[in-house]
Amino acid sequence: MSAQMEGTMNVKAELKKRAEEVEAYLADCLRARDIPERLLASMEYSLHAGGKRLRPALVLSFARMFGASGARIMPFAGSLELIHTYSLIHDDLPAMDDDDLRRGKPSNHKKFDEATAILAGDGLLTEAFCLMFSCADEGNVPAPRLVRAAQAVATAAGSGGMVGGQALDMEYTPRQDVSFEELRGMHAMKTGALITAACVAGALLAGAEPPFVRRAREYGINVGAAFQIADDILDVVGDTKTLGKPVGSDERQGKTTYPSLLGLDKSRELAHARAEAAVDALKGIEHAEADFLRGLARYIVERVN
Repeated sequence: MSAQMEGTMNVKAELKKRAEEVEAYLADCLRARDIPERLLASMEYSLHAGGKRLRPALVLSFARMFGASGARIMPFAGSLELIHTYSLIHDDLPAMDDDDLRRGKPSNHKKFDEATAILAGDGLLTEAFCLMFSCADEGNVPAPRLVRAAQAVATAAGSGGMVGGQALDMEYTPRQDVSFEELRGMHAMKTGALITAACVAGALLAGAEPPFVRRAREYGINVGAAFQIADDILDVVGDTKTLGKPVGSDERQGKTTYPSLLGLDKSRELAHARAEAAVDALKGIEHAEADFLRGLARYIVERVN
């Protein structure tokens, strides 16, 4: 086994371990909220459907790198998975991407119904902020840090970030003349904004100095771009069983993607370049979490799902 392949396997195993930490927290995080039974079932159906738990892992990693306790900020980290899950539920709806499969299981609206799926997404988004602010309990996170981190996530998830990116995605889908700059900007909002906010929030929760917060942001911007380019490539070369969602859906829907604009080879080059830019953002930081984050940036463009 080559050193590069061994490194990739180690990062994958470590990411899985961290995902299991997050899973343990998510298992019952909604149980004390007095949520109607069917709505709770719908929310938990998608929340517990698996996934890499990348965004919570980024919050935890950046926070630990700058001295915060992972246990104290786990509710904040988990909240990003609620926001991400809500976005997937809504993206799959007939009025959006109209996908019947998510993470190898029927999409939420197929398992339940459209109205319940919409409300499940709404519920997850709102509950996410309840989890965030629970970090103020018992003084786990100083209030000024918590407010700044929550503001970063709210901005990234909102109309100028993830929601706006989805709106642009729908606007661009029927067009045949989407430019590279438009594509890059749309994905920076739809995918990149929340990934970047996870990095920034972790640094803010730990009280990192402004230069390090800027480096966290730079890492997130580049990792978010690399992640999306890799996703576009996998939609062309992947398989449904491995990905857990239909492949080729971008082409069927007439979406402009990195491979459709640049071709597969150029897209791979760009993905690797953005991953290396993320690695460079952490240059000189000697910490086990920085090592993990550098490996994670490279793993993101080498993954098969």
